[in-house]
Amino acid sequence: MIYRLYEKILLRDLHTLPEHICFMITEQDMLDAPDNLYLAAQWCRDLGIASAMFHISTADPARLERCLPLIRTLSSIARLTLHYRDEKEVSGEGMDVTVAIGKSGREEIAGCVRRMAEDGVDPGSVDEDLLESYLTFNYEPDLVIKTGGDHLTDFLIWQSVYSELFFLDINWALLRKVDFLRALRDFQSRARRFGR
Repeated sequence: MIYRLYEKILLRDLHTLPEHICFMITEQDMLDAPDNLYLAAQWCRDLGIASAMFHISTADPARLERCLPLIRTLSSIARLTLHYRDEKEVSGEGMDVTVAIGKSGREEIAGCVRRMAEDGVDPGSVDEDLLESYLTFNYEPDLVIKTGGDHLTDFLIWQSVYSELFFLDINWALLRKVDFLRALRDFQSRARRFGR
């Protein structure tokens, strides 16, 4: 009962929302609370957030294969783009939701350099815009939310340079809507400088 009241208070005071959010969770988070992916996507959709990304860090994506059917249910409420191993699946309609399993920012940047070399790009012509055109994930989150005590990964290392970071003091399995709204309230209170 008290959490619902707190939710209403937080919702009433929210007026500046991020357009793009990235949740960073671990393999163990996903295995402990797979349903929270759907819940978090639904919260984003209900608030009118344009897009949400979920990065699931794992050394072995095969260990999350059993979660794929549940992840694919996101396509019932959103346009889901699922990156798993070297494959990309797109399904559904609505707000954009991306799930990236076991992806690395360093690998993405190295892949950009390899593809530019394969395309015969003159090194002297390489600038930020060109490099960004080669990125796998053309996604610059306004807010990155990390749950639990684990460290951030290098995912979106280029794209998140101006993102606001919010570290929740609870694990993904215990995530409640009120915790998500606290992160949004914190985002709203920050003066974004975009590196200036």
